[in-house]
Amino acid sequence: MHRALILVVLLTNYVLLVSSQTIGPQNGKLMIVGGGPANPLVEKFVDLAGGKDAKIVVIPTADEKDDYSEDWYFTNTIKEAGASEVVVLHTRDPKVANKEDFIAPLKEASGIWFTGGRQWRLVDAYMDTKVVEECRNVLARGGIIGGSSAGATIQGSYLARGDTKSNTIMMGDHEQGFAFLKNVAIDQHLLARNRQFDMFEILKQKPELLGIGLDESTGILVEKDTFEVIGKSYVAIYDGKFWRRDGNPVVPKMQSFYLLKEGDKYDMGKREIIK
Repeated sequence: MHRALILVVLLTNYVLLVSSQTIGPQNGKLMIVGGGPANPLVEKFVDLAGGKDAKIVVIPTADEKDDYSEDWYFTNTIKEAGASEVVVLHTRDPKVANKEDFIAPLKEASGIWFTGGRQWRLVDAYMDTKVVEECRNVLARGGIIGGSSAGATIQGSYLARGDTKSNTIMMGDHEQGFAFLKNVAIDQHLLARNRQFDMFEILKQKPELLGIGLDESTGILVEKDTFEVIGKSYVAIYDGKFWRRDGNPVVPKMQSFYLLKEGDKYDMGKREIIK
């Protein structure tokens, strides 16, 4: 009996340890896109959300506008990608974000998309509200959350470029994201804006984080702790290692990152390429 109890405790601790090491969602998928033109990726997002039967909620709050009609351009983009039911959800008021009538579309959603702008606006409106809670529920029932630019960075646990004064400040007055990916910092518009060295500023202060940099028209499709690169450009990985596609073992004696392209896969838990 005593041995059985010890075994139960050990198994429980093991389960808790495995759970604590999980980076991505236990269920559902994430599509995290680095900004720029991304219609083929949006089409894939709609398909994964259910195609013509998908129920999509678009959250444009990272943008600076106050009003978004149901005929807003990105709503039409989602519809052109094949979804017939699309709802725009937007407020600047966290109190509104906690109201049952406001979050009702999220309870039925199979997919959620966060558009671009400034990621701190999403934090101010939705952090610690029922909106984020319902986002997690969408994942729990096997749905998908996508986002581009600011809508990509918000999905990490550390909020890169979260300062209200400037998007060039890497560690600003908003540092907490929605943590759909845990222990991760996400940057976007990487190569298009020559941002490939900016992540080191964060990692110098927070070396425990995994840094992911996404170029435009490119993203990662996440399932649990792994992702696959999708799109036409590159994803930069900042994991303290260096990887050469040609197999050369030489490692530079400096802060380094390496690039992944479409079809490459990565294990965020083990922090290594999936070959």
